Amino acid sequence: MIVIGADTHKRSHTLAAVSEATGRALGDVTVAATRRSFGQLLRWARGVGGERVWALEDCRHVSGSLERFLLARGERVVRVPPKLMAGARDSAREPGKSDRIDAVAVARAAIREGVEALPVAQLAGAELDIRLLVDHRERLVKQRTALINDLRWQLHDLWSEFEIPLRALTGPRWQQRLAGRLQRTEQSTRIRVARDELKRIRELTRAITTLEQELAALVASFAPRLAADPGCGTLTAAKLIGEIAGIGRFASDAKLARLSAAAPIPASSGRTDRHRLDPGGNRQLNCALYRLALNKARHDPETQAFLDRKQAEGKTRREALRALKRHLVRRIYRLLQSPASDTPGRPPIISPAGTTIACDTPYSHFNLT
Repeated sequence: MIVIGADTHKRSHTLAAVSEATGRALGDVTVAATRRSFGQLLRWARGVGGERVWALEDCRHVSGSLERFLLARGERVVRVPPKLMAGARDSAREPGKSDRIDAVAVARAAIREGVEALPVAQLAGAELDIRLLVDHRERLVKQRTALINDLRWQLHDLWSEFEIPLRALTGPRWQQRLAGRLQRTEQSTRIRVARDELKRIRELTRAITTLEQELAALVASFAPRLAADPGCGTLTAAKLIGEIAGIGRFASDAKLARLSAAAPIPASSGRTDRHRLDPGGNRQLNCALYRLALNKARHDPETQAFLDRKQAEGKTRREALRALKRHLVRRIYRLLQSPASDTPGRPPIISPAGTTIACDTPYSHFNLT
C-alpha cells in the first residue's frame, strides 16, 4: 500500500508517496493548484505503482477542489485532522520545514493513526447545500445585528425618549413604523444615515426570511423525520444536518457523540475512576445540540421529567443537560438514517425501575436511564 500525503496551499500542492509498510518516502511532486494540474498528479501517482490511498490534511478551502477531483475519478481519499500534525515536525526523521517535508509528515501521520481509522472523504450532497445556506444566513444575521446596534445609537441621539423594544427591529412592523417616522422628520445628515441603515436592515431581513424558507424546504425533503421531531426547529435541524455532513460517516451513535463532544472523556488514574467534559469536538455541532436540549426541556414534559430525575440522583442542572445531550445524539443518529435501516418494530425505552416498556411518546427511540 502506498500512502500519498498532500501539503495543500492556495497556489500550489505538494504530494509525497510513502510506503505504508516501511514509512520510506518513494517520491514527491509539486504542481500549481489548478484543475489542469490535477490530472498530472493522478498520472504521477499511477506511475508510483501499487495500491494507493490519498491522505489529505483536512483544510477544506484549499484541499476541497483536489479532493473532489480525486473522488470523481474513483480514488480512495482519507482526511487527516490538522491536530494530528501538531508537533509532527519535531519528531520527524528529517529536520527543518518545507512543503515536501510536510507532505511526507501528513502521509506518515495517516500511517501512524491507521488509514482505516481516519475519516473517509466522500462527494458532498444535500448536506453541503444546507450547511452553506446556514452559514450564509448566520453571516447576514451578524451584519443585521451590527447595523441595528449602530442605528439604535443614531436614534438615541435623535430622540432620546423614543423607546424601541429589544429585538423589535428584526421584524417588519417596527421597521415600517420607524421608516415612517424618519420620513416625516426634517432632512439632516444623521437622518440620512439612519434611513440608509434602516433600508439595509430591511433588505437583510428579507434575505434572511427567504433563506429560512429555503432551509425549511430542504430539511423537510432531506430529513423529514428530524424536521418533524418535537422541539427541533428548522434552523436547529439544518445546523445538525450541515455539521454532521452525512450520517453514513459514523458507524454508531457513539462515534457521533464523540464528534459532537457529547461523550465524556476518561480522566482516571490508579484507583480513581472518573470522567470529565470533552472540550474538543465540533463546537458548532455541540452548540446546535445544546439548543435542541434546551428546547426539549422547555416544551417536552418527558424531557423535563428526565432532567428532574437526573437532578434527584444528585446531578446539577448542567450535568443533567449533558446527560440529555448524549441521549439526543442517539435519537438524532436514528432519525437521520433511512427508515429501511431502522430495526423493525417499535423500539423500547427503559423505565426508571429498569423494566422494558413500549412507548409511543416522542422519545420512543430513547434510552432514558
